[in-house]
Amino acid sequence: MTVEDCTETMKLVRLRVSAEADPGVVGRLLSYFTNVNIVPHRVVAEFATTGLVHVHVDISGVPESRLSVITAKIAQHVPVINAFWHFL
Repeated sequence: MTVEDCTETMKLVRLRVSAEADPGVVGRLLSYFTNVNIVPHRVVAEFATTGLVHVHVDISGVPESRLSVITAKIAQHVPVINAFWHFL
């Protein structure tokens, strides 16, 4: 592993998810990370007055390709309105 590889995988990214307000949505969302042995730095969930829950998950050490796969799986299986990730 080169220095460039190390800095690339250590960048902090945020996964942002908007989903229908459901009591189990946060647990189901986090199960995708536990299944691949990833521990988030921070998880924030807020219920909106519009009947949605907005979840932010900050993680590092995950390659972009793997994060894209996790995001796509979340978008398919959880009652998600929108899911994307970006660098912080």
